[in-house]
Amino acid sequence: MPTKTPTQADFPSTVTAIITTPPQARSGPAPNILLLLHGLGDSATGFSAFGRALNLPETTVVTIQGPAPVPFDLGGFHWGDDVSFDSSTGGLDMDAGFNKSTRLLREVIRDVLMTKCGYRAREILVLGFGQGGMAGLMIGREFGGGSEAEALAGVVSIGAAFPLSGSAAGAKSRAPVLLLAGRDSVVVSDSAVKRTKGVFEFVEVSRYARKGDTMPSCREEVVPLMQFFARRLRSRQGVPEGSIELS
Repeated sequence: MPTKTPTQADFPSTVTAIITTPPQARSGPAPNILLLLHGLGDSATGFSAFGRALNLPETTVVTIQGPAPVPFDLGGFHWGDDVSFDSSTGGLDMDAGFNKSTRLLREVIRDVLMTKCGYRAREILVLGFGQGGMAGLMIGREFGGGSEAEALAGVVSIGAAFPLSGSAAGAKSRAPVLLLAGRDSVVVSDSAVKRTKGVFEFVEVSRYARKGDTMPSCREEVVPLMQFFARRLRSRQGVPEGSIELS
């Protein structure tokens, strides 16, 4: 079936999605979909600004909101099955199980983007930050495919590796992965990278020169991300020269 640009009406009422169409869009739907998954305590509204700043050609950005609000009036949403606290930091634990979010993202990818809108797995790429990165890696594993054509175009996880709560059993996923993290990252440690490589066949790691697993904030930190996009997104126009400058 021919592809069509997703609209709000395509998504079930249980899914909060913000759709951003590409700049200078040609007639017809964009050949790529980029799913954005926000971090713990954020929202689709807040994270969608990053998708607009990327300014990717021929790519429709769909920002999905975590399925559950963070309790205790802390604000924002999360991707975990439950809420637990990290005993070492006292903060919320990102790795809280991802069965609920995997079901939600499976519905978004398979039922909406593939069945209703006609996209193939190879035309869908996922980018997540923090806990959203873990959720993205979980769904990337599920849509790993027996061949490259059956796998997602790729998964970018910023500040997170494949979660300990996820299963490493079975064949490795063929969805290419890019991990972005700060120097000496506790979450994206050498053992966490090894765990991720045990699940995915192709894993690239890029570390900031600075500490901190935050979003990329300068040209040097964004370049590996844009290079990954340039390899994985199907764009006849290529990546715009100014798109690596985020504000």
